[in-house]
Amino acid sequence: MPTVYNITDAYNSKAIAAVHEKNVSNAIPYLGEGLFPRAKKMSLDLKWIADSQGLPVSLAPSTFDSKATLRSRDGFEITQTQMAYFKEAMIVKEEDEQKIMQIQSADEPLAQEVLSNIFNDSERLISAAQVVPERMRMSLLSSCYVDGSDVAHGPSISIAANGATYAYDYDQDGSYATNNFVKLTGTSVWSDTDNSDPVADIQAGIDAVEDITGDTPSILLVSKKTFGYLKANAKIRSMILAQNATANVLINDARVKEILKSEVGVDVIVYKKKFKHEDGTVHTFYPDGMATLLPSGALGKTWFGMTPDERTGVKDPAKDVSIVDTGVAVSVVITDDPVQTKTTASEIVLPSFERMKSTFQIACYDPS
Repeated sequence: MPTVYNITDAYNSKAIAAVHEKNVSNAIPYLGEGLFPRAKKMSLDLKWIADSQGLPVSLAPSTFDSKATLRSRDGFEITQTQMAYFKEAMIVKEEDEQKIMQIQSADEPLAQEVLSNIFNDSERLISAAQVVPERMRMSLLSSCYVDGSDVAHGPSISIAANGATYAYDYDQDGSYATNNFVKLTGTSVWSDTDNSDPVADIQAGIDAVEDITGDTPSILLVSKKTFGYLKANAKIRSMILAQNATANVLINDARVKEILKSEVGVDVIVYKKKFKHEDGTVHTFYPDGMATLLPSGALGKTWFGMTPDERTGVKDPAKDVSIVDTGVAVSVVITDDPVQTKTTASEIVLPSFERMKSTFQIACYDPS
């Protein structure tokens, strides 16, 4: 009589968590992880998510208690409720279940292939969950945009999908937009590499933060395209040439970073990581057209709350639920008809921004 293997013998939430931890140890972390370290609360109420003045963050109206819709393996789903609640799921189909049950040895190549594909899918769910807080964190560091009416806005978060929008305003009194943000115009824009003066603009931002908080920004955050304009800037190139006696000097990334460090005391971070938007388009987490000055150290925290799946696991230990990355709940449920294994990753997340006033944003050119 051959041995029958069930998928739960090898695939469950604890196994998923173990595989994820192994993958994380070899992965390059998101920039926002260091700037907004993870923290956990049993519930996530907006009163806990405060701006730099300790005021609660304003939440715009949204859709309440909508039910998650299951999508295909390569899909990305978001469930909107009152809070910033995100949920994704994938299915191990009956065909894959049947293959595993027919395997007489877990060491057989077919077993390894099927299980590897299943674990890869579950890892994609968790990776998608990691995208959400990074989008939020980078939005707080780059959202002082100027719309068609030339009205400046302070740090905010806005994520729209499935007919609903999460919109959080971290600058309700408008003081950040007034004191910690500047929009460059005319020949001052950094894309005008012949006439603009980025070093002076950066120094002005540093001075503004020092006047407001006493902190001295020591980091300049830009996109790859924006750094390209710094690299091509005539004044920066002139500074580099003035420090080198040789006739031919290669203006490379390292020399541009060195001159900005020596002239205004900032370390440049070029953030290139990308993600796929709900509509399928690819975006960088940190946008073109912006430059943000940051102080050293943490700027706030990435707060996670207890999701319904995690709460279910706490109430009933028999439920297959594990927590990864501080607040992402991974649950595995076997359905009866059809007989399928459903894996769900869910999170309730929102960053705080206690050191908001110690940052400064520069809209340095039109990215369009």
